[in-house]
Amino acid sequence: MNEPPPALFRSWIHSREEDAADISVYRPADHPFPPSRGREGMEFAADGTFVDHPIGRGDAPDSVPGVWQTKDGVRLTISFPTAGRPGRELEIVSCDESALRVRG
Repeated sequence: MNEPPPALFRSWIHSREEDAADISVYRPADHPFPPSRGREGMEFAADGTFVDHPIGRGDAPDSVPGVWQTKDGVRLTISFPTAGRPGRELEIVSCDESALRVRG
C-alpha cells in the first residue's frame, strides 16, 4: 500500500477563493488568510484519524471525528463511524507544505 505525502498530516483550512473547476484548495491552518466569514477545514493524522471542521454556530468551526484510509496514497476514503454522517472520497491532486489540492 502506498502512503499519502507526509505534508498531508496537519490541519488544513479551505481557501475557497483559490478553488478552480473541480479542485478544492486548502492551506495550512497558520496561513494568513484574508478576512472571511467562517472557513471549513480538515485535519489528517498519520495514524488514520481524521477531523472534519465544518462551519458551526456563529461561523466558528465545529469538529467531527472520523477516519481515513487509502490503497494507493492518492485516493482517500473518509468515514465517520461514530458521527452518523456520510463519508466521502477525496483524490489528492497535489500536496506540499504550502497547499493541499483535492478533487471530490
